[in-house]
Amino acid sequence: MKNRVRASICIIIPLLLTYTLNTKFGNVPPVLKFLNPFTGFWQNAESTTIKANRSIILKGTYQNVDIAFDDRMIPHIFAKNDHDVYYAQGYVTAMHRLWQMDFQTRFAAGRISEVVGKKAIELDKYQRRMGMVFGAERSLEGMMNDPKSKEMVLAYTAGINAYIHSLSKSQLPIEYKILDFKPEDWTPIKCALLLKQMSAVLAMGSDEFYMTNIRNKFGADVVKDLFPDYPFKEDPIIPVGTKWDFNPLPIPQVPSSVNEALTGTIKTKQKEEGIGSNNWAVSGSKTASGLPILANDPHLDLSLPSIWYQIQLHAPGLNAYGVSLPGAPGVIIGFNKDIAWGVTNVAADVLDFYQIRFKDDSHKNYWYNNQWKNTSTRLETIVIRNDKNIVDTVYYTHHGPVVYLQKVKDFSKAKNIPVGNALRWIAHDKSNELKTFYLLNRGKNYNDYRNALTYYTAPAQNFIFASAENDIAITANGKFPLKWRDQGKFILDGTDPKYDWQGWIPASQNPTVKNPARGFVSSANQSSTDKTYPYYINWEFSPYERGKRINDKLTAMNKATADSMINMQTDSYSIHAENILPTILAMVDKSKLNATQKEALRFVSTWDKYYDAKSVAASVFDFWTKRLMFDIWDDEFTVANIPMRYPSRDRTVQLILKEPNSKWIDNVNTPQKETLSDLVNEAFKYGCDSLERKYGSIGKPWEWANVKNTNIPHLAKIPGFGSKVLLTGGGKMTINALNEGNGPSWRMVVELGKMPKGHGVYPGGQSGNPGSPFYDNMIDKWASGKLYDLFFMQSATDASAKIISQLKISKK
Repeated sequence: MKNRVRASICIIIPLLLTYTLNTKFGNVPPVLKFLNPFTGFWQNAESTTIKANRSIILKGTYQNVDIAFDDRMIPHIFAKNDHDVYYAQGYVTAMHRLWQMDFQTRFAAGRISEVVGKKAIELDKYQRRMGMVFGAERSLEGMMNDPKSKEMVLAYTAGINAYIHSLSKSQLPIEYKILDFKPEDWTPIKCALLLKQMSAVLAMGSDEFYMTNIRNKFGADVVKDLFPDYPFKEDPIIPVGTKWDFNPLPIPQVPSSVNEALTGTIKTKQKEEGIGSNNWAVSGSKTASGLPILANDPHLDLSLPSIWYQIQLHAPGLNAYGVSLPGAPGVIIGFNKDIAWGVTNVAADVLDFYQIRFKDDSHKNYWYNNQWKNTSTRLETIVIRNDKNIVDTVYYTHHGPVVYLQKVKDFSKAKNIPVGNALRWIAHDKSNELKTFYLLNRGKNYNDYRNALTYYTAPAQNFIFASAENDIAITANGKFPLKWRDQGKFILDGTDPKYDWQGWIPASQNPTVKNPARGFVSSANQSSTDKTYPYYINWEFSPYERGKRINDKLTAMNKATADSMINMQTDSYSIHAENILPTILAMVDKSKLNATQKEALRFVSTWDKYYDAKSVAASVFDFWTKRLMFDIWDDEFTVANIPMRYPSRDRTVQLILKEPNSKWIDNVNTPQKETLSDLVNEAFKYGCDSLERKYGSIGKPWEWANVKNTNIPHLAKIPGFGSKVLLTGGGKMTINALNEGNGPSWRMVVELGKMPKGHGVYPGGQSGNPGSPFYDNMIDKWASGKLYDLFFMQSATDASAKIISQLKISKK
């Protein structure tokens, strides 16, 4: 008997150990698989020695393809036809970024539960309920209806799958081993999903819930005063005074019931400052070369692997260099021999919520235009790892999905959504953004640029342009609904057809300017136009300070060079500090300050207003002004169970400079009447005390780089795979709009000429493998504000480029 027990133990323990070590528990990977020297993480360490010449056979190509990898591992693809250039782009992008592409599209599609189990169910439901897959299906339909876009998507997809099928278990990216799942075949819908996710990121939250509550509490006059449709200070993208050379369409009438909409008590995500970007182009009249220079630095949440993937695509009629989105074909921001282009976010109001009146709890019918209409349903099957699948039913009205029918607890994203409201979002409409980039990549002049933009729907972007023909231009571009003014500033009535979008602004009438007299065009997410533009795009845009600083610098600039532009991209001067610092400094009562506060006042009194990495004053000013904004507005605009938002920074500046005796200054929660001076002093002391509590004694620990704490995390927040803390300057309201984890995701400067010269960098590297020397090799260069020269190769053997590896693809 004892021998049987011993024998059983000898069998059972190894079996249990094998099961345990090969099973994923929570966030811990299956240890035996992970540590396996033949297939585990050891296999992901890449050699620093690069094989100079390789050749592979890929039967999906039509002809031979040559790919040259430069010293930063950037591929320069030379193909003989369109199919092969996008096939090769798919292959090499997957070679470097497969897990990133897979994870981002799973996230967009609401399929994370398949990988991590039931803890992601609510996230997956949210993505499905927001109509991400629905929108991607509509976009894919648009792509497939166009022969060129269809060829791009199918060839790119085939190239990705050729790489996936070549992988052994040992060659899988390390994240697959940590999370214990395998790549699946790529499908065309994934390309569309990636673009939908970018639309979601750049939708920038929604304020109509807050605004409806504010109107209900304070009335329309307060809304008009504190939340105006045009800011106190502005320097719009299209220069003031630009004439509109078109006959506008009639504007829809404002419904008489517009003030009657209500909203629930939901905490929502406000539009977030910092998710912004800069671009500008200077004409030859202001450059040393006599030809234009274009610059672009789109600001996004930073991550490793990098958001962008650098690439050059060369085929008959095509030679484009720039950055692509891993998972979508073509070059999104870049240049070719004749033109350069870039983008910033418009922040157009193309996402609205409509209150729906259902007939009963079955949600099969809703009241619209004085009759009951049928809803449609979409069944979303969510696959859950190690658990049963669930089917989530989403009801759709003609506006779009009714995202939530009841409150969801313990899931922050659900708090953004009003219960019982349908979502009308441009990202749900049929579209084909790929055609825009197909045409821009091959564009030769201004007319080609304007034609390419007509195919673009969302997310709306300020497309900047420069050409070797010495043209510059900018267009606030996208498919914009034709609305009455402020339609979507508040929650809309879903029962009345007058509240629906009433058509579209013609693409030719989108705000645009070509070769303005001032000699430059620029944008930094501020208002698209002055108040003379006849259409409504949105009532609020990003604050004006970055745009103002760019325009001031470019106005003063002459004989500009690429270095002028590169230096400008990391400019950290604060227009906000210029506007209010003298006023609030004069109010500080020095006699009531302690030693630390007096020292802080000394720093800020002599400050040059630059958010430099080593500036103590920048930290003091930042903490001080954030507290001052809180002191002015929080007592009125923070009320239990009535979610609201503060008035803008611009309106706060107006109050400080022009209305120091405003009723809003007094704290209604205290018996005494506070003055602006009282608030300025309280905020200064509070800011200094907060810095001291958090960072210790005033001095080096208070330097802005330490306080800002910029770092670049891994996309899935895997510890150890992110960057170190980067000691950089810049702040949200400076050109170098850099904060803890958001900033310039790609910096590019292009000098147009007989042969263009490009310069660029992003915070990361070409490879998505943390074990690769090309994973984060560009971060230090990016953090220092310098750019690499970009090798715009004219052939696969171009001697001007630093090539370290050649890959030849043949059909047989």
